Amino acid sequence: MEKSNSCQVYWLGEVEYQRAWDLQNRLAGQIAEGRQPPTVLMLEHPHTYTIGRRGGREHILWPAEEIQRRGIAIFEVDRGGDITYHGPGQLVGYPLLPLAAPGWQGERLPQADFVGYVRKLEEVLISVLDFYGIEAFRREGLTGVWVNKTAGEYHLPTKIASIGVKVDARGVSRHGFALNVQPDMLYWQGIIPCGLEGVQMAAMSDWLSPCPSVREVAEQVSRVFETVFGFKIEWQAADPEILNR
Repeated sequence: MEKSNSCQVYWLGEVEYQRAWDLQNRLAGQIAEGRQPPTVLMLEHPHTYTIGRRGGREHILWPAEEIQRRGIAIFEVDRGGDITYHGPGQLVGYPLLPLAAPGWQGERLPQADFVGYVRKLEEVLISVLDFYGIEAFRREGLTGVWVNKTAGEYHLPTKIASIGVKVDARGVSRHGFALNVQPDMLYWQGIIPCGLEGVQMAAMSDWLSPCPSVREVAEQVSRVFETVFGFKIEWQAADPEILNR
């Protein structure tokens, strides 16, 4: 698969979900037309629940009054997967990559290519966690990244990163991953994460004290992303123009 070797990574700080979603769509269109190189947006969101194509509002556990009191936005989106949480202290990454071969025309990316892309995102996150001394792994049949957390005498697999993606009809990826760095974990109690009954969630701060900032982790993700995906990363500090143009 031929592709530009350059990839621009933007650190955007905290961005409202709708604004980031609109930005993804705008840049993906420019990437498909060859007017923008492959791009990764890295950011944080204010408190938000997003529901993917396989999810439903029945997986929200808190009543509407509690959702409103806590100022949580809810979006039904076109990514794969079920319901997840985004909030301050969590690193969200949106890779906008041309995954299809030049000249490809079709309504869906071949399944092998789609799954391979998700596995690469998992590989990036597992390597980043390893850099910080946290042993992480995949689980058969489940998307995302997991860690073993001690509960009494047992080691309980807990989820530390979620992945939900979409590849559009022009072969450009949308959405991406969410890695729990040091968010307020209380907000996970308001949903059934990923629609999986009994799933437990973890954060890097469970292992690290002091915990690195979300931006520091984003910079490490960009370095590993360069290796796994074979891009030459061009790190872009916060650029308000990309949100406004």
